[in-house]
Amino acid sequence: MSVRVQSAAFDFAAEAGAFAQGLPGVGAIVTFTGIVRDQAPGGLRAMQIEHYPGMTESAIAAMVAQATTRWRLADCLVIHRIGELAPQAPIMMVATAAAHRAEAFEAAEFLMDYLKSRAPFWKKEITASGAEWVAAKVEDQDALSRW
Repeated sequence: MSVRVQSAAFDFAAEAGAFAQGLPGVGAIVTFTGIVRDQAPGGLRAMQIEHYPGMTESAIAAMVAQATTRWRLADCLVIHRIGELAPQAPIMMVATAAAHRAEAFEAAEFLMDYLKSRAPFWKKEITASGAEWVAAKVEDQDALSRW
């Protein structure tokens, strides 16, 4: 199990390939990569992501531990970037491995919902007209209710 919070870009193909190595008994690997999307009025110049070092990694590790137990994962990887990211830049990656696809998919969705709504990151959209903190969305919070 691995949790990384980093400013550096990551190579999805390399990360997925490395994750898939040496997983005996695994019948499914699910991967997801989120990218910075431009939905800001007037266009997004950048997304600034901040976190509290140590607290963020611990909080995500706790969710990974919960997912690993709940869905009997063989392995799990979470990468989340911080700093200033351009539109279309990879922002995060989740990879889960399990004996069966349903467990791998459900665990990945659980972790993605958690990262979107509960992980301690603060996001600011930077546009031509200034900067504004991104507020939590009700639909993101509601997604957690299914778990």
